[in-house]
Amino acid sequence: METILLVGDLRPGDVVGFTFFTGYMAMFAASVFFFLERSQVEGHWKTSLTISGLITMIAAVHYFYMRDQYLATNSSPTEFRYIDWTLTVPLMCVEFYLIIKPFGGKISTMWKLIGYSVFMLVFGYVGESLDRPNSAIWGAVSTVGYIGILYEIYLGDVKKIADASRDASTLKAVSLLRWFVLVGWAIYPIGYMMIPGGLLAGLNINIDLIYNIGDAINKIGFGLVVYSAAVANSKAHNEAPVQRVDGRFNREPVDA
Repeated sequence: METILLVGDLRPGDVVGFTFFTGYMAMFAASVFFFLERSQVEGHWKTSLTISGLITMIAAVHYFYMRDQYLATNSSPTEFRYIDWTLTVPLMCVEFYLIIKPFGGKISTMWKLIGYSVFMLVFGYVGESLDRPNSAIWGAVSTVGYIGILYEIYLGDVKKIADASRDASTLKAVSLLRWFVLVGWAIYPIGYMMIPGGLLAGLNINIDLIYNIGDAINKIGFGLVVYSAAVANSKAHNEAPVQRVDGRFNREPVDA
């Protein structure tokens, strides 16, 4: 008797389909966690955790639709991915700005990071979906945006302001998030080069498997770094000695 597969059916042994389902649930669970934990931190960290929750929630919604498209067609949901990334990657860049904002971070820094990320994604989409025969050229152009982000966080305003802050939680958060961008985001160019006609197409590894793993590591991991820094900073603030200044009591934060 022939088995009829419905849209929501997961085929036995379908590792890629498995990652679509686990990715969706992991992103959704992470969002609930970040939103609930928002009340446990102080100051600007509340906004940072809100952004972390939005990043994983947006991804969860897209994974809900991507898994159904994959199961129904057994093809890569490229358009859904780029809609997701166009929203979530700039928000990940905004996290850098929110972390350094209390120490003099400029709104122009945020817009530069957003601009670089959009540039990177637009040309990546052209190469992956609209002009695959020239994907290597579009990939090279897209890399310019990636390099711009790396410059800002490793050598530009993000680094300079974080270093000048002398705040342990801020320094640690910026340092870890930079590693996510440098190493974690490198997963995506590898996946990009595995599309038909790409430099790594001969490896015959499913592109969706690469992207699904990359999304889970980067988006949830990004948020967990922010959460860890937020908790550490809030704890340091609460444990700081209370001093009397100009007739008022003032709690001076200490380095975590």
